[in-house]
Amino acid sequence: MSESPPAAPSAPAASHRELLLSMAGVAVTVSIVAFDATIISTILPQVAEALGGMALYAWAGTGYFLACAVTIMIFGRLGDLYGRKPLILLSLVLVTLGSVLSGLSQTMSQLVAFRVLQGLGGGMMIATAFAAPADIFPDPKQRVRWMVLLSSTFAVASGVGPVLGGLVTQALGWRAAFFVIPVTAVIAFVMIWRFFPRLQPVSSDEHRMDWVGALLMALTVGAPLVGIELLTGQDSTVPPWVALAVIVSTVVSGYLLLKVERRVPTPIFPLRVLQTRQAQFINLASILSGAVMFILIFYIPLQFQDVFGFSPIVAGALITPLVAGMPIGSIINGRLFPRESNPQRLMLLGSILLGLGCAFALTFTAQSAVWWVLLSMTFCGLGLGFLLPNFTLFMQIVANRQDVGVASALVQTTRALGSAVGTALVGVAIAELSIRSGLRLGLIASVCACAVIGWLAVNIKMNSYTTRS
Repeated sequence: MSESPPAAPSAPAASHRELLLSMAGVAVTVSIVAFDATIISTILPQVAEALGGMALYAWAGTGYFLACAVTIMIFGRLGDLYGRKPLILLSLVLVTLGSVLSGLSQTMSQLVAFRVLQGLGGGMMIATAFAAPADIFPDPKQRVRWMVLLSSTFAVASGVGPVLGGLVTQALGWRAAFFVIPVTAVIAFVMIWRFFPRLQPVSSDEHRMDWVGALLMALTVGAPLVGIELLTGQDSTVPPWVALAVIVSTVVSGYLLLKVERRVPTPIFPLRVLQTRQAQFINLASILSGAVMFILIFYIPLQFQDVFGFSPIVAGALITPLVAGMPIGSIINGRLFPRESNPQRLMLLGSILLGLGCAFALTFTAQSAVWWVLLSMTFCGLGLGFLLPNFTLFMQIVANRQDVGVASALVQTTRALGSAVGTALVGVAIAELSIRSGLRLGLIASVCACAVIGWLAVNIKMNSYTTRS
């Protein structure tokens, strides 16, 4: 049986002003994560056209989310062992470097490679920034306000990202859009360097980094996505049997991961986190919601621009309610949750709203009324607002106390994995068929995914945990 993790570090005494500025720096860092993930959504069509790499369109998004997915839990564990401040600073450097190089890319292959570098930094940011309040505010009652702030900051920045990308692209060209993040990162770097406390975690030789497990996790998560691209990519010269072998290899790496994680004292992926049926259903729902969310964020703007002929600014404005509705849904969810004896009903409501929004999006044409498009995207945003916060909250409730941090990281990982899978599969469909037909298939699959999320919500039975606690 694995030993308990090291005790959480305690924050040194600090003034109220220093704590505020420290969390302000973390909030700016969270906004950079959101910008990094979404600012490219409205400019990518022009980037792919300029660089002549439409066949690699999906991988500019998928590569980023894949890098995030395979690194979140690794960097989360490194933060526990060595402290989060150095990792936050390093993540800002990596994201800035990747963004600058992306803006200087001369080919689509270069862009994909630099987006992967950004994804590594993004995974490090997600793992450290969202865990930072637990270090600074040990009292959960005090910490919850800052968690709401970070979630709202992420959602609002996600909404601003596409519009900002469209504005900068239309005014200065698509390369200039990649230099928005470095400017913001300088502000965050200075604030974190100056005000975020350098906490010394408690560690010993008994709590070593599970490098074998980390490698096996990366293979288990990455192999299917790489195999899909090799199997169906239009420009791929790799024999199909090689691509199939890569996909099948995830079974082997997954089996080895399970064996290793049962034996190491401090596993990168503690299996006990997924022992309960509730935890399994929550993470499955997180995968599906991540896929739906980024299918909408990446491919609705593509349809608006390349099929309907809208400008980047108009495309960005039309999908703004999708991500701007998330904090509104989150706030309403936060108000209702304490009063709800069966909180899984809120997740069911979210799945219904999101499913309706995806179904409405199937009706979009170039002649669709603006109010109809905005209403549909609002439904999607509100639905995600009821879903995304509850995944983390539910996992923290069902997990053992010593596993709360790992459980939260797992939800972020499964959501990132779903994002990578969703963008990859719809990208493949678009490459094989057309933008309109590929997105239609993606939206139909999204409606079905929302139905599954609703079924999972009904069967999670969170009321037994909330009444017990």
